[in-house]
Amino acid sequence: MAMAKLVCFLLLALLGISMVATQVNAKQETQYHLDSGRYGPGSLKSYQCPSQCTRRCSQTQYHKPCMFFCQKCCAKCLCVPPGSYGNKAVCPCYNNWKTQQGGPKCP
Repeated sequence: MAMAKLVCFLLLALLGISMVATQVNAKQETQYHLDSGRYGPGSLKSYQCPSQCTRRCSQTQYHKPCMFFCQKCCAKCLCVPPGSYGNKAVCPCYNNWKTQQGGPKCP
């Protein structure tokens, strides 16, 4: 009887901890989306990719390959970093997608 109560108590405690952890994670995700503004992960719709990639690739001499890979990355990640170069930290998916050789896939 005492063992059953202990097991029941432990299960309830585990459930409570799990619920608290879920709420904390949800709050952190919401805060990240608020802080990242319009450039964070999932901040774009797929139809917005061409215009955002045009902006991103506007200053490169390799416009066609930049547009090709940017649109591919945007379709997967639904975000394009601000500016025409760098700033990839605001979009981890875009930043972390690598080629087979280990180089950056996204411009």
